[in-house]
Formats: sequence, structure tokens, C-alpha cells
Amino acid sequence: MVDKLKNNDMNLNQYSNISNGMHIMSHFDFSKTILLNIPTIYPDYIGRGLGRKTHLGTAPKSPKGDLKLQLYRIASLKNKTLFSSYCLSPQRQTCFFRMVIFVLLIGYSPLSLKAIVCSEKGQIFNVLKYGAVGDGKTVDTKAIQKAIDEASKAAGKARVLIPSGHKFLIGTVYLKSNIDFCLEGNAELLVSTNQSDYTGEAAVMAEGADNLKISGTGSINGRALEFMSHFEAENGWWIPKEWRPKLFILTSCNKLDIRDITIEKAPLWSLHMLGCEHVLIDNIKIKNNLDVPNCDGIDPDHCRNVEIRNCSIFCGDDAIVVKATRQEKDYGPSSNIWVHNCTLETQDSGLKVGTETTQDIFNIVFEKCTIKTSCRGLTIQLRDEGNVFNVLFKDITFVSQYYSNPWWGRGEAISFTAIPRNPGSQLGTIHDIQVQNVQGLSENSVRINGTKESRINNVSFSKVDITMNRSTSFAGGLFDNRPTKAYDGIEKHGNPGYYVRFADNISLNDCSINWGQNIPDYFTHAIEAHDVTGLKIERFEGKAAHPERDQAIVIP
Repeated sequence: MVDKLKNNDMNLNQYSNISNGMHIMSHFDFSKTILLNIPTIYPDYIGRGLGRKTHLGTAPKSPKGDLKLQLYRIASLKNKTLFSSYCLSPQRQTCFFRMVIFVLLIGYSPLSLKAIVCSEKGQIFNVLKYGAVGDGKTVDTKAIQKAIDEASKAAGKARVLIPSGHKFLIGTVYLKSNIDFCLEGNAELLVSTNQSDYTGEAAVMAEGADNLKISGTGSINGRALEFMSHFEAENGWWIPKEWRPKLFILTSCNKLDIRDITIEKAPLWSLHMLGCEHVLIDNIKIKNNLDVPNCDGIDPDHCRNVEIRNCSIFCGDDAIVVKATRQEKDYGPSSNIWVHNCTLETQDSGLKVGTETTQDIFNIVFEKCTIKTSCRGLTIQLRDEGNVFNVLFKDITFVSQYYSNPWWGRGEAISFTAIPRNPGSQLGTIHDIQVQNVQGLSENSVRINGTKESRINNVSFSKVDITMNRSTSFAGGLFDNRPTKAYDGIEKHGNPGYYVRFADNISLNDCSINWGQNIPDYFTHAIEAHDVTGLKIERFEGKAAHPERDQAIVIP
């Protein structure tokens, strides 16, 4: 393992004389309009890379002077040093200031510094007073909806109380603006298995709700296995019936605060947020079945300004995944999303962007997370016309292994792929990605894999330490390209530690590969690269899996 570099503050009125001509900008007038192509130092909390001019608006007025001091005035809210002594080479001097502004805005955000004010002193609307029975047998949808409707008419914040000690059987309920939907104590929402009890695609829905809070220590039980037809033993998973609901679909909500609740046994996606803005998800627990397909944990979809923190997620499908699904309405891009301090267990990807990428996804930070189980640790799957850029994975540990063949992902440590979904379909690009201080145990390679249709550009790995070891009996010696009809879904290929193909400007700094006790013949080189330009390898540690047979580094 490589010791972590210490990032010390520096006088920005000095140049850093690095051998390849790296330098910093010593002064910056923070009172002027910020453009993303301003050369500057690398913010160690964020990342580097956006190469386009984009207007960000006018920053707060401040006299000219040292950039560090000006930034400190704003960043002091978070008590964090945004900048360190990292510098960029000339081709990477363009620092993505969009990400800087994103973190500064998080510092200002009331969602980050303080929860949306709860309504302990406000009016309380107890669903029992509106006819709910809470015996787990009587359908209480109408009574709960009546309480919600009345609470939404109250002046100011109102609490809809789902009281402790009861189970409420529901179909679809619709949340509204300016309410705290509180699952008190051990209260439980029990979803109906009768499709006729639903008027939407989920048990709890909202559209266009502002200042909505969902709180409490109670739970929603999705009764997953009751929506399954049978267990497929050869593939180790359940086969769903024709219809099954999601648990939450929250659409176009603004100032959304979800905290402390438990979601369990989801038959489909657990928490789907579509086109929402200014969102805080804090300390929720998801306890799904590992062998139920499509029971994702948290899905921010076309969402902006989102913070997901302190969550514990146990689910069969992707744990936390940022998407841009195809919709009839234009919900805009997914951007400014910060995921941190979460613990994840899944049979699919731990932290992921994609697969649905129909619009741009950018300014995403995943950090300080632990992935206990997964079939891919860190994932970017680009399959559609949107672009994915300015993504940072930092301070993450993971375990990745093979699961049964139907699960996408074959034990890859890290997988960044740009592959068309269908022959001739439009495909965006992946660029400006950083992976820092990541350690993982996997059964398959780190993979940066573009295609002739879309080359991956400007990816930086720093202090990434991988151990590869076979621990399951599933067939290996392959790469998983799914979903795609343009290429083979499963591609036979030896498994090097790091594999790079159809990519430009890739850097591996202070990275390593180690091999475990069970090393099959198809484990190969430490690093293998094809159709690559601008590959930089510095202070790499590791050898081939079979050094008597294979070279450590192969770059044809």
C-alpha cells in the first residue's frame, strides 16, 4: 500500500516548479464572472477536467487578492480546505469550477447544514383520526390520503402522523407540498399485493411537491417475494410476476428531505427520484432481498443538487445509481450529486452512473463509502447519447465478485465502459473522471473500455490498490459488455489487473495490483492497453499474475 500524500496549504502567489511545467494561477478576481476554462490549481476535494466555457453566474463581491483567502471566506461554512498543493500539467490546467461551485453551494445549502424544519410545533394530522385502521388487513389508502390532503391545506408546515404500533395496508398514496410525512416509532406501511389498489406505479408518489419531508424511524414493507412467481435455482434468483410496484416515485419535487426511515423488501426500485432538485437523503436504511432482481436502492434520475449520506443499503440490484432515463418529458440532466459515508451490500454495482444515459450526467462525487459486496465496485456504464463527465470516486473500499450469470457485472473491480446500446445508436462520451484512494478485492479487472464509436478521455487513477483473487466457481476469463446488441454481451478475454482500450489521456499514479492465493491461468498482465494514446504510468507497483509467462505491462 502506498502512504497517502499529505495535502498542505500553500501560498498561491508562488509557482510550483514541477518537471513537466505544471503551474498554478496565483491571483484571481473572485468578484468577476467565473468561466470554466480558467487555469487554476486542482481542488483536492473535487477533481479536474471540464474543457468547455460555461457561464456560472457572478460570484459574491470580494476585493482582489489571494485566491485561497477569497475561497476561504465562502468555504468556512464547511470548515474544509478546498485547495491543496496539487497542480496540473498544461493539458489538464482546466479545472472544472462547476464542481467547486457545487461544493460551495452545498456549504450554503440549508439541506446540508440543517434539516428542513420539522413540524413538532405545527399542526399534526394523525391518520387514525381520518379513518385509518392500522391493522395490516384493512386498506387504509383513502384515510391516509385524506390526512395528506388536509395537511397540505394547513398554513405553514404540517405533520402527517403515521403512528407507532400500527401496520397500515396501502395502495398508492400521493404526498403533497409543505408536509412532514412521519413514520413514527415502529409504524409500518404495508404495501398491498392487489394491483387494483394502486392508481400509480408505486406505493408512495409525489409530483411537483415543494418542501416535502419524509421522516421517522418507521418502515415501508414491499413484500417482495409475494410479487415473485418462482425461484430459479440454476440462476439463484427470483422471477417476478407480470406486475410489481416500486415503493417510492417522487417526481419534480423541490427541497425534498428524506431521513431515518427504513425501506425493506422492495419488489422493484426502492427510492426513485425523477427530476427532483435540492434533495437530502440522510440515514435511511434499505433492507431488500439479495436475490430479487431490479430492487435498486437509491436512484437519482435527472436530479440536481442532491446529497445522499449516512445510508445503509442491502439490495439485490444497484445500491446507489445516478441515471438519466428516457422520458417523454425533458427533466434535464443529472448533476451536482454528492454521495458519502454510506455502507452498501449488493449483487450488482455498489456505486454507479448509468446504464440509462439519455442526457448528460456530471458533477458527481462518491466518497467515504464501504461496499461490502458487489459484482462491480465502481461503475460508469454509458449506453446512450448523453455525456458523463466530472465524476470523482474517492476514499472507497469495496469487494467485488461473480454472482449468477443473469446479473450484469462479472466481478470487475472498476468498470468504465462506453458501448452503444444498439447497432448505429447515438452514443455520448465519458471524460474527466477521477478515482482517488480506493482499495478493493475483486475477481476481475479494472476496466476502462471505450469503443471505436466513443473513446474515453482524461481518466486519472491515484492511489488505487487492487487485489485480484478467484473466490467463486463461476466461469471466468471474460468481460461483461451488457447491455448491448452492438457487441457481444459477454466477451472472452484474459483478465489483467488494469485493462485500457479505446481511450486517451489515462493516468495511473501510485497504483498497484496484487494477486491472491487462487490465481487461474486467465489472470494475466498487471497492465494491458490497446488503442490508447497519452497513457501515463507513474510509481506503479505490481507484476503479472504469472510472471514466468507474461510481461507485467503490455502496450502494443
